[in-house]
Amino acid sequence: MKNFKIKIAIPLIFFVLTAHIQTKAQDTTAIHPAQNNTLTLQQCIEIGFKNNPDVKQAGFIAESAKINYNQSKANMLPDLNAGITHTQYNGRSINPYTNSYINEQNTAGSYQLSSGITLWNGSSIQNYMKQYRLNYEAGKMDVQNAKDKLTINIILSYLSVLSAREQLNIARTQAAATQKKVDLLTIRNNDGAISPSDLSDMKGQLANDQLTMVSTRNSLDNALQTLTQLMNIPYSADLQLALISDGIVIQPYEESIDQVFENASQRLAMVKAADLKVESASKNVKAIRGQMMPTLSLFGGLYTNYSSAASIQQLTGTTDVPTTNYVTVNNVKTTVYGQQSNFTSQPISYNSQIKNNVNSAIGIGLQIPLSNNMQFRNKLKLAKVAELQVKEQAQTTRIQLRQAIVQDFVNLNADYSTYKLLLSQAEDFGQSFHAADIRYASGAISTVDYVIAKNNLDRVQLNLVVAKYNYLLRTKLLDFYQNKALW
Repeated sequence: MKNFKIKIAIPLIFFVLTAHIQTKAQDTTAIHPAQNNTLTLQQCIEIGFKNNPDVKQAGFIAESAKINYNQSKANMLPDLNAGITHTQYNGRSINPYTNSYINEQNTAGSYQLSSGITLWNGSSIQNYMKQYRLNYEAGKMDVQNAKDKLTINIILSYLSVLSAREQLNIARTQAAATQKKVDLLTIRNNDGAISPSDLSDMKGQLANDQLTMVSTRNSLDNALQTLTQLMNIPYSADLQLALISDGIVIQPYEESIDQVFENASQRLAMVKAADLKVESASKNVKAIRGQMMPTLSLFGGLYTNYSSAASIQQLTGTTDVPTTNYVTVNNVKTTVYGQQSNFTSQPISYNSQIKNNVNSAIGIGLQIPLSNNMQFRNKLKLAKVAELQVKEQAQTTRIQLRQAIVQDFVNLNADYSTYKLLLSQAEDFGQSFHAADIRYASGAISTVDYVIAKNNLDRVQLNLVVAKYNYLLRTKLLDFYQNKALW
């Protein structure tokens, strides 16, 4: 079991990625291990997709990237703002209606509706929008990549459970057979028909078989615990898994390394995410370079105001008043009277002021960046460094992917050869043990010789199970790379 775990954990544990796996939204999260339902590999993977925290976290990040992308699209639209200001003045102030000084308490209000849009800024806004779109696409690929890694880990744990369970069944059968021998030898020893050492040797073999059962059971429990942790469901020792080894033909893999790598590099979410991040970094460089260009903008607004000090003079009539002029009549100066208009001050209503004071403005502006403490230049340099970094990461991803595929093929070929040798060895040891069993029953060989023959067969049977599941894992991984059906 230890050999199985070691072989299947290297090197793909860090580079487990896949083409897109289509899954339907089935409510499998309600499945509880205590119900003793038999879960298939597909169900385990679907439960993991719904429950695993790493997949959920990747989904949150992708959702944030989507919001940023939507905001970048909205940045291309005009803005629209409304403003309302009300102020109370006490003492000497300016009458906003007449623009003259007054010395009284008054209330003034101003209202505005303004809008503006950037017509051109070196295509910076457009490139930022493209960058956030690529980030969102990369985020979706990261979600799929998280699912891919989880899928591989679930396959690993699933096969570990099946392997340990099959080994446990073999160990139980072996222990049961040894127990029968112990029971028989106990009777014969009581009758004085055998040497007591024969019974002791067989009891020692029974203890060895029981230790194998304990060790295998522990491996099974650990594999089950790992699987339930990946699925994020409560642990249950009674969890049943559907077999997937039935009907498997152990034979060399059909596709070559180059074929698998070509298919994987076109389908795997990790590779797609890396390429999208390279494109995003390139758009970021262009967007920052655009910020160093002049910005042309269009703006306009609609305005009005109100003042409690605003008033209008209304004519109430005329009166005769003396003037400084006079006329001489008979050498007598007579004062000249003239008419004087009389007015009364009437406040202007709120609605009238709002309507009468309406004014509008429209303009175009050009902002030229001359010096910004080298901020944009250094920002551009950092963006170029980030672009080189993601390019290197994308190249490394492909190199590591090919290395992983090559290693998988190497292990697959070794597992295939090992399985064939063990299959032949199991047949030979089986015949040897059958003969030893007959000879032991007739007293032709000692208990030690019988135990040696039994141990040889037991060991090769357990190793055969490990080799079978090792081979099965390798083929599942290679199929997974190419989006082939896993169930």
